[in-house]
Amino acid sequence: MISKSKNILGMNARNLVYIRPNNRKAAKKLADDKLRCKRVLKKAGVPVPKLIKSIRSHEELDNFDFSTLPNSFVLKPNFGFGGEGILVVYGKKKGGENIWIKADRSQITESYLRTHIKNILDGSFSRVDTADVAFFEERIQLYKGFKPYAFRGVPDIRVLVYNRVPVMAMVRIPTEASGGTSNLHRGGIGVGVDMTTGVTTTAIQYDKVIEKSPKGLLLSGIKIPQWKEILELAIKAQDVSKLGYLGADIAIDRENGPVFMELNARPGLSIQVANQEGLISRLNRVEGLKIKTVRRGVALAQNLFGGEIEEEIEGLSGKRIIGTVEKIRITGRNNREIKVEAKIDTGADRTSIDVELARELGFEKTVEEFEKRKVDFEEIKHLRKSERWKMFKDIPYIESTVITHSSHGTSYRPTVKIKMVMDKRVINTKVTIVNRMRLKYPIIIGSRNLKRFLVEVK
Repeated sequence: MISKSKNILGMNARNLVYIRPNNRKAAKKLADDKLRCKRVLKKAGVPVPKLIKSIRSHEELDNFDFSTLPNSFVLKPNFGFGGEGILVVYGKKKGGENIWIKADRSQITESYLRTHIKNILDGSFSRVDTADVAFFEERIQLYKGFKPYAFRGVPDIRVLVYNRVPVMAMVRIPTEASGGTSNLHRGGIGVGVDMTTGVTTTAIQYDKVIEKSPKGLLLSGIKIPQWKEILELAIKAQDVSKLGYLGADIAIDRENGPVFMELNARPGLSIQVANQEGLISRLNRVEGLKIKTVRRGVALAQNLFGGEIEEEIEGLSGKRIIGTVEKIRITGRNNREIKVEAKIDTGADRTSIDVELARELGFEKTVEEFEKRKVDFEEIKHLRKSERWKMFKDIPYIESTVITHSSHGTSYRPTVKIKMVMDKRVINTKVTIVNRMRLKYPIIIGSRNLKRFLVEVK
């Protein structure tokens, strides 16, 4: 349960103390009108998903050519709320005429889309049950760092902003229970975020604290990329919309980085549960401050509400925080020990060491014997793994061979066993021997050996 329950902001206080005096009618109308809001934000330089097509009447619907739609898209009601009426399409069926695929792999036809749009136009999902507008926009491409945690949909980051200061944030993760949407009421996962570091802390599902995702992955300790930029976008959206108290929903596109999804003039309160902290004291601390610039608002948020120093994050996530370059100690054959600087590369799968470093660690015979074989990849790629292994298994100290890809082409390389000590943690692992002579670092540490670490990109 949240400590200091008196600090929790309730619905009535939110409406009377923060929304009513700070969110004027014109600003709320802008936030509720997604298409107009998108235009205003885009004009102000805030990145938003590309609009594909809007349909404003039954006549426009009758005349619309659905074959002009891209393979993937999102269909939304303009005045919808709470995620109702949103339809996410992930692909188009091969060989099928106007048949698309949803997140749950079910198929939708042109007839289904027409019926859904009719319901939107008739106001079935509208906040005020009046005639609405349907629109298609581009689907955000999933950022690869979130891929292990999300079920098909795209996580977004909700940032609560008050008086030009981001006061609290959480990541909303789609699950199978939520049907691939980030809606918490439907079973999505909410994860609190440390405002200083952009690292996740505690997680909830159905308002109950959980530690791991349905896939068994720890939800604390996830580093959100471009964190300062996300906070800056949230403040810029407040400046543009004139909403004094708002929820800014931002997603991370695989290619384009942070993209503004939606403004919320009446943000929910479950963000407090996800962060295991109430909002009142945070809101009080920024009340009445004069925040002259966006950067000042971000700096203030990170100074006031960071809370978590590195040791606390490490304790929470069970992971050490390291940089992109680390001094490590390597032990090879016959306890030969060498200290080197290692490049930390989360984009690489395996750890690899330079040929000369391998020799220094006692694997001279491994390198020499492997290089004598001079086997061309193209000549043996048709062989089974066991058949290829027979060609190399007699080489001294070799553990296995792996396929490597580089600018020089594809090849087989040997692996050997070493022991590494990085940030006081011992890692016994197999590493690939490659030629890194022209590169700055003699060793690259890949993601397989980084599971107990958080990499801080500066």
